[in-house]
Parts: sequence; C-alpha cells; structure tokens
Amino acid sequence: MASKIYQALKRRKRNDQSEGSTELSRCLNLFDLTALGVGATLGLGVYVLAGSVAKTTSGPAVCLSFLAAAVASAVAGLCYAEFAARVPRAGSAYVYSYVGVGEFVAFVIGWNLLLEYVIGTASVARGLSNYIDALADKKIRDTLTEWMPMDVEFLSSYPDFFSFIFVMLFTALLAFGVKESSNLNNLFTVLNLATICIVLVAGAIKGKLHTSDISNWKILPESIPEEYQSAAGKGGFLPFGVSGVMAGAAKCFYGFVGFDSVATTGEEAKNPQRDIPLAIVFSLFITFLAYFGISTILTMIWPYYLQDPDAPLPYVFEQIGWHTIKWIVTVGAIFALLTSLLGAMFPLPRVVYAMSSDGLIFKFLAKVSPRTKTPLLATVLSGLLSGIMAVLFNLDQLIDMMSIGTLLAYTIVAVSVLIMRYQVDETKASYPDITMTKIEETVEESIYHKFKFIFNLNNNKYPSVETSGVVTWSISLYSIFTVLFCVVFINGKDLLSEPFFVLALVIAAIAMLTTLVVIGRQPTVDEKLTFKVPLVPLIPCLSVLFNVYLMLELDLHTWIRFSIWLFLGFLIYFFYGIKHSEENLDNKKEDGPISYSEAVDKQDTKF
Repeated sequence: MASKIYQALKRRKRNDQSEGSTELSRCLNLFDLTALGVGATLGLGVYVLAGSVAKTTSGPAVCLSFLAAAVASAVAGLCYAEFAARVPRAGSAYVYSYVGVGEFVAFVIGWNLLLEYVIGTASVARGLSNYIDALADKKIRDTLTEWMPMDVEFLSSYPDFFSFIFVMLFTALLAFGVKESSNLNNLFTVLNLATICIVLVAGAIKGKLHTSDISNWKILPESIPEEYQSAAGKGGFLPFGVSGVMAGAAKCFYGFVGFDSVATTGEEAKNPQRDIPLAIVFSLFITFLAYFGISTILTMIWPYYLQDPDAPLPYVFEQIGWHTIKWIVTVGAIFALLTSLLGAMFPLPRVVYAMSSDGLIFKFLAKVSPRTKTPLLATVLSGLLSGIMAVLFNLDQLIDMMSIGTLLAYTIVAVSVLIMRYQVDETKASYPDITMTKIEETVEESIYHKFKFIFNLNNNKYPSVETSGVVTWSISLYSIFTVLFCVVFINGKDLLSEPFFVLALVIAAIAMLTTLVVIGRQPTVDEKLTFKVPLVPLIPCLSVLFNVYLMLELDLHTWIRFSIWLFLGFLIYFFYGIKHSEENLDNKKEDGPISYSEAVDKQDTKF
C-alpha cells in the first residue's frame, strides 16, 4: 500500500506540446501577453510601495532596493520563461512542476497558487476600494463602520461591499471572454504607463535632473527636523545602511509579483512557446524601469523622511503645488489598480481549470463554456471566493497572507528547471538494467572512482540514469544546506562574531558551492527550445537561495495560516485527487511497456 502511494506521489504528467488540443480560445498575441504581465505587476506597488519603503526602510536608496528585487524576480522569471517554452499549457508553475517533479509537488504548488491569486485579487480590490474611499474623505468606511461594525480581532473593522462589487464586475468580464477582457486590460495598461511617463517627465523637470541637482540625496543628519530624526536614520543616500537596502528589497520584491500570470495563458496564447517567454522578460523589464524611475523621482524632488507611505505621488505633487499633475496621477492610479485587479483575477480560474482537468480537484470545475470558450464555473467560483475575502479582511491582513505561496512556487519552478535540464528523455534513450548486482558493483567501487564519477572527471558528454541521479541528490542536498544557511544567517545576524555561527555558515556555504559544482559538471540534455535559462545551474540555484531566504523572513502567523491551508489541500488530494488523477486513470488503461520511472519504482519496492 505504501509503495503504491509513493508511486502515485512521484508520477509525472506527460509533456504533450500539441498546441491544438485545447478547448480554450487561442487569441492572445505578444502585445496582449506583455500588457497582461505589466498590468498584473505594475499596480498598487508603484503608487504606494516606493514612498513607504523610502520613508521607513531604504531612504533615497530605495531605487537600489528595487534593483535588487528586480534581479531576484528576473532570476525567477527566467526559470518561468524556460518552462513556458517547454510546457505551453494553462496552469503556470502547477503544470511545470507536474511535468518536471511529480504529482504531489504539483498539487502543493497548484494549491498554493490558488491561495496566492485569491488573496492577490482580494488585496487589490480592497486597495482600490480604499483609494477611492480616500478621495471621498473616508465616507464609505465611516458609514459602513457605523452601520455594520465587525468587532472581531482577525477580521476587518467593517464589511467592504464596494470591493466585492469590483471583484464581481471583473468576474463577469472574465467569464464573458478572454479577448474582451484582454482588450480592456490593454487599454488600462496603456493609460497606466502614460500616467507613469507624465510623472517621470514632470518629476524630472521639478527635480532639475538636467542640472544634476541631488540635494535631497545628500541630506545632512543635523538638517533633519528634530521630530523626524528618530526615524530618519543617518541621512545621505544610505540613511539606513546596506542592511536597509536589503530589507527594502525584501519588501520591493512583492512589487514584482504578478508576472507569472503570463505563464497561465499557455492554452490561450497564439504562439505560447515563443511569446510567453518574451512577454515575461519584457514585462519584468518595463516594470523595473517604472519602479526605478518613480522611486528616483520621488526621493529627488521631496525628502525621503517626509514621504507619505500611503499615497506618495499625489502627496508630493500637492506639496510642490502642481495640482493638475496630482489629479492626473490620482486618476491614473485608479486605472492602474483596475489593471492590477484584472491581472490578479485572470490566472486564478486557469489554475483551477488545469488542476480540475487533471482530476486533482473536483472535475466539474474544468467545464468550458462552448460560447465564451472560458472555464465559466471556475471563473465564477474564483470570483466569489476572492470577493468574500475582500469583504472580510483588511488590506494589511491580505498582504501578509499572499507571499509564501508565491515564493514556494518560484522555488519549485527553479528546481524543476534543473531536473528537466539534466534528466534523460525516457522516450528516446535506452537504459541499463537496474539490478541488485549493479548496485552492489557500484558500492564496491573505490572512493577515487566514486569521486571521479560524481564530479564527472571522465567528461561524459551525454546524460544517463546515473548522472541524472547525481543531479537529483545534489539538488536535494543544495536545498537542505540553503535552508541551513538562511536559518543561521537570519537568526544569527547579531552573533556572527560567535565561532559556532561562523562555522555553521562556512560549512553550509562550502556544501552549497560543492553541490553547485557537482551539478554543473554533469552533462545536460541537448534540446532545442525557444528560450533557455542561461548560466545553468547558477541562475536556478540563486533563485532557490533568494526565495528560501525571503520565505524564512516571514512571520510565524503566516506559516501557521499556510499550514492550515496546506492541511485542507492534503485532505482533498488524499481523499479525492490521488484516485481521480488523469495520470492514474491513463496508467491503468495502458498495456504497453512501462517507463523508466515506473521501473525504478518497481525496483524500489523490491529493496
């Protein structure tokens, strides 16, 4: 029984790259996909995040925080781009991990993507409602708090029905058709980018960038008013030091979350293997330029310690007396938040559709409307769940809940890229017989021969079963030592002078570098793809390091909520998904020769 469960957890999805076998409508071109990525990413962050991070965490060096966050996001984006070229199907990281790692890991990723997109949609809807409410002098909040107060510690102080209305309107739009919602997203994204360009030009003029006036980047500590000195750091460009830049990068990283929505359109893109990787790269680059430019302008034309953490752009232009620009920015922010809402909602029903099509969650959710060519029921249920979350929780609570699923998905995609790059093709290669005699012969080999084999000193050019196994073990060890390194570094920042912490860091770092070298020495599979991650295995391993570090920076309450969500998912998988999986049903029907992975599983049961 245990062996059957183990085989079920390891089974992989067949990578059928046929682009015609889908019920969804293939209507999205490169511009549509890039606009979707920009719209999903460039929203609440550009109008809020830059000011709040500058004031409390990084100072004028917030532009460097965005640069560091962009590098971390780009590393993850490159891994997504390669898998989009490999697996042009709906479902994003869920499908990628199903093909590259196995069914159980894929379910965990898909289940957490559902959490990410539900919370992301609810948080943007709540942020949009709060922004419009602020323009109305908080009358909506005050009225609903008076009429329907919710005196529960872990809920919002009032039910925000305004945000629920926004979610349901966009749910109806998404259910009506992909191309119609994409056209509206394109319009909102163009207006958003136009607003940002106006801010950059106006800020450059006011900030006198043509004269290289950087006085607000060179503020002396003694010139800071006394009431701000306690929270203003040391002044200058790095008032909070390098640690402030990195702490700001951890916050700014979440401003780039959303590009993975492009990866969910594998069955709705006209040319997914070419356009999805390009759209991911383009959207991340455009988003970085906007964030870097806005953060530079803000801190140049107004002191960092005087920034408004909630609405920095309208506040700054109000302070300098440019009221026309202020209202242009205000209207542009509303369109930006509408774009973010649409971008956050778009991938959610696609992930539900992919998981239900595979039988891992309830199959009735995979039904596609013959008229609109969209997963209608999945879209409506996703909208209802997101709308209810937006009604019940406030913005801070929602934002705290959405990060861990994203980082875990990024980590698994990076690992999947490594596995797929080094594993042999079971359909084209011949494999040696796996027997106990072979294993005993391997055990009896000398240490020297094992060393030569592990580091591939014989310069083998072609991957084999043995080299794939070395990579799998090396990835596992690298992940374990990465967790150890990050735990020691995070919890011992102030104790790095202690020999124990220094020794633990050094051992973990040497082990990570050693496993990295071992992976890099193994031969890779020669495949022709429209996009490949450069510098493998360095780039995927860096992605794992960045993501693990940021995950361990999350607070205990986030991990508790994450554990509860996972527990609910495990109940669904082990009582429904593991039996109704399409891969399980297909395996039962097949009478042909078994695959290499099945042969390994059978040998495992003998041992």
